[in-house]
This record gives sequence, C-alpha cells and structure tokens, in this order.
Amino acid sequence: MPLIIGVPKENCAGERRVAIVPSAVKSLARLGAELVVESGAGTEAGFPDELYTQAGARISNDRDEIFRDAEVIVLVRAAAANPEHGAADLGRLRERQFLIAQCDPLSDPAGMSALAERKAAVFALELVPRITRAQSMDVLSSMATIAGYKAVLLAASVLPQLFPMLMTAAGTLKPARVFIVGAGVAGLQAIATAKRLGGVVNAYDVRPAVKEQVESLGGRFVEMELDTAEGEGGYAREMDEEFYRKQRELMLKVVAESDVVITTAAIPGKQAPILVTEEMVRAMPPGSVIVDLAAERGGNCELTKAGETCREHGVTILGPENLPSTVPKHASQMYSNNVVSLLKLLIKDGKVVLDLSDEVITGTLLTRGGDLVHPFVRELAGLGPYEPTPVKPSPDEVVSLDDSSSDTYRISDGN
Repeated sequence: MPLIIGVPKENCAGERRVAIVPSAVKSLARLGAELVVESGAGTEAGFPDELYTQAGARISNDRDEIFRDAEVIVLVRAAAANPEHGAADLGRLRERQFLIAQCDPLSDPAGMSALAERKAAVFALELVPRITRAQSMDVLSSMATIAGYKAVLLAASVLPQLFPMLMTAAGTLKPARVFIVGAGVAGLQAIATAKRLGGVVNAYDVRPAVKEQVESLGGRFVEMELDTAEGEGGYAREMDEEFYRKQRELMLKVVAESDVVITTAAIPGKQAPILVTEEMVRAMPPGSVIVDLAAERGGNCELTKAGETCREHGVTILGPENLPSTVPKHASQMYSNNVVSLLKLLIKDGKVVLDLSDEVITGTLLTRGGDLVHPFVRELAGLGPYEPTPVKPSPDEVVSLDDSSSDTYRISDGN
C-alpha cells in the first residue's frame, strides 16, 4: 500500500491557505505516496477539489477519516499556531503518526509537552534550520516574502499620494519617501517592491552585514552607531533596553522625514521590540502610513493595534495579521513546495525515514515517541536535556539502525 499523506482543511480563523497544492501530487506519487485531501481544503486558495482529483489525489468529506487513515498529516497551522481549533486536531493524532505544520512552539513551549503525549512525531516548520541545504524548506522565509510584498501594497492603498515621481503638465509630483525597518526576508522584499513602485527607499537593520543587500535592491542603507545585533543563523538577536533606547533616538530623524514606515522586526517566541515611539509618530508628516508587520507579536510601533487600522496624530497605522493568507494562491504554492522538499528528505522507497544524524530533521523534529525532543524548546519549557527512550516497535513496524554511530530509524507502513 502507498504511504498516505492527509491534508485537512485549515480551520484557523481567517486562514485561506492550503498545505499542499495539486501540482505537488505527481511529485508525491513518485515518492510512493498517495494524497488525500479534505473537501474544500484548497477552494479559498484557488484550488478546487476538481484540480486535486485531476492530479490524482483523493477527496474525503470526513476529517476524522483523514486523521485515522493517513500516516502523515500536513497542515499550515496546528498546535499553538491554531489556538482556537488546534487542540481538537491534536486530539485526533495517533501514536506513531507524523504531523508537519507550523506549530508556533516558541510561544508555548510548555504546551508542546502536552503535544508530545500524543506520541506522534511532530515537525514544526518554524524550526527548519537556516542553512543553505534547507533553504527550499524554509517556510518562514517563504511567508515573509509574501508579507513584505503585501505590506507595501497596503501602504500604497492608504497613502494619500502616489509612490513614484511624476512630471506632468499639471506639475511635478514628488516621490514617496519609504523607510523599511529590518532588512530580513520581509524587509528586503518590501524594499524591492517599494522601489518598483517608484518610492525613494531607505532601510535600516541592526546587522550591518545586510547593507550590501539593501543597496543591491536600490535602497539606501541608514547607518547608526550601534553595536551589532547579529545572532546565530543570520537572525537578529534580542538586545537590552539601553540598545533600543539609543536606537530610537537615532531613528527619530529618519522616521520624521518618511511618508511610509514599514517595520519587520520580530523575535521568534518573544514580544516584538518597540522601535517606533509615539513621539516618532507625532513627528511624521500628516497623512503618513505605518505598516507594522510585527503586530502579531505586539508590534514595533508603540501605537499599533493588532488586526486593526487606527489613526493617531494624523498617521494611519496598520497592524495586519497573517498577511500571507491574504495572497493564498501563491502563499500556498510556496508553502507546498517547502513541505514537499521536506517530504523528499523524509520519504525513502515509500516509507518515512527518520535519519537522526541529519541536522535538518533533528532541527525541525519537535516531538517523538512521547517526548519533547527539540533541545531549545525543551530548554524554554524548563526541561532537562533529552535522553532518548528506546521505542519498542509494533508488529507492523520495521525499525533498524543503519550503523552503530547513527540513530536512523526506518518506519514502515501504518506508522
């Protein structure tokens, strides 16, 4: 029998993406897998059931059946990433099943221990290591690309002026001055999009190393005399309040001269740092716009209200949540490609293989065999170092070690 991969319909409020798109069905078939999709799962993303059936997938109207029959479950949001309905879905998980999804483990590390009790192997896609070999599986970067692009469009739709400079018979219109705070994936995409729309773009990041990337996209890098805040894996690390205070002082002049400010600074699992104060907002030109991409983590702007658009001191402040879901077709395609890349790493000859010597697998694996196994999440949950407990195979399971120095487990049909 082929390995069954199940794709339930997303049930998180406002979520329009689907975890796997029809074009991926043939790639999964080549791995020896069959795709079962809950009816309507791809409709809002522009992928009706007919496209899945034409590609060779099977449609099911029964969510419980999908969780019962599939060896691998793939979702966009699960566990803490789906606070309303995530618990109900986790209750459907069974022992030795596999779940691949965004689980937001850093926001609720203690809750991940409860997830481990389901004895399923759970892969949290937010934890994919940021290394070259794993770029094709990097969901955070894919979704940040969508968010950075859409943030500029939101700003352009609200700003009471055009982005480009126009020389017309009625006079010359000055271009919009755009300031991007944070030059990660979202910030770089925002720089590129604002530049394409004709804005004059300035950008700042606590990591001086990104200056070349900013300038390659046509932006001007704003330099500030501050300590570097570059952490592991290319992420910005959390700094102390004195650093942020000095940063805010230096930023005031740049923000005051900007028509659009887009902030992107978020720290996984933590409250976003306040970078744009009320004083800065008050100094901006009337009609200016702030788009705060860190709204879901509390916001980089002191006046941001998550999920709302507000107007303070003549400035419109947008606090969008889940921007990738507002572009569900392409967001789903990118997410699906990331997931399929991970599945290609996991599936060998129609079976799921957990090669625990592979840093991508161990870096993404959150729970297994009833234990919370990810070292960093264990640390946040207040647990000690992980000590593997031998898992006794069931009669229909084949478990073997490739060699004495490797923890490579080969798990057969039904597990």
